[in-house]
Amino acid sequence: MAIHPTAIVSSAATLASNVEVGAYSIIGDHVDIGSGCKVGSHVVINGPTKIGCDNQFFQFSSIGDAPQDHSYKGEATRLEIGDRNIFRECVTINRGTTKQDWVTRIGSDNLFLAYSHVAHDCTVGSHNVFSNAVGLAGHVEVGDWVIFGAYSGVHQFAKIGSHAFLANNTAATYDIPPYFTAEGRPAVPRIVNEIGLKRRGFTEQQVRNIRNAFRVLYRSKLKLDEATEQLKSIAQSQPEVQLIVDFLARSQRGIAR
Repeated sequence: MAIHPTAIVSSAATLASNVEVGAYSIIGDHVDIGSGCKVGSHVVINGPTKIGCDNQFFQFSSIGDAPQDHSYKGEATRLEIGDRNIFRECVTINRGTTKQDWVTRIGSDNLFLAYSHVAHDCTVGSHNVFSNAVGLAGHVEVGDWVIFGAYSGVHQFAKIGSHAFLANNTAATYDIPPYFTAEGRPAVPRIVNEIGLKRRGFTEQQVRNIRNAFRVLYRSKLKLDEATEQLKSIAQSQPEVQLIVDFLARSQRGIAR
C-alpha cells in the first residue's frame, strides 16, 4: 500500500493492499476501496462508500459526500462504485437519500471528465462517457454506452437509454430512449446514433431496423401508445428493437417527443 505521508486515512476505512493514495487526500470513515485503485492528490472520499477494483481518482474529486438535498438528516446512505472507472479533476459523486433505495450506484468502465456531477440516488450503468461539466440531478437513471456532450444536463427522475448520445449543452427534461441522438433545450431525439452503434458492433441491418423504429416513434405522427404497439410487433422479429419497447414501458416522466 502506498499512502503519501500527508494523506489522512481513517482507521474505519478499508483499503486493499495495493491501493495508492496521493498527497493531502482524505479517506473517511466506512470507505471500502478495492484492489488496484489509485487516489490522486487532494481527493476526498467519504462514506459509507464501497469502491471496486482499478478505479482512478484525479485531483480535487469529491466522492461519496452527503447528498445535496434539504431532506437529508445525516442518515447512513451510501455510494457503490464498480470497477475501472476514471474520475477526472473536480468530479463530484454524492451518496443517496432515504427517498429511494438509500444508495447512488455507479457501474464499471465509465469515464467522468472534469467537473461532471452525479447527484443523490442516481443509477449509472457501464461504459458511459460524461464530458466536462455534465450534470445529473437526483434519481436519474442512465443505461450503458451513453455519451454525454459537454455541459449537458439531465432533469430529476429522467431516464437515459443505453447507446444514446446527448449533444453538448443539451437539457434532457424527459426520458431519452435508447439508440437516439438528442439535442436542444429541452432535448428532443433527432436521429439514430449510428456511428456509436457501428463502433459497438451493430450490423448494418440492425442499424436499419433501429432507424425504422425511430421513424415509427418520431416521424409517423402516431400517438405514443399506437407507436408502442407497432414497435412491440416489430420487436418480435427484430430483437434490438425490444430495448426501446422495454424502455417505453419503464418510462415515468414520459419520453422526449
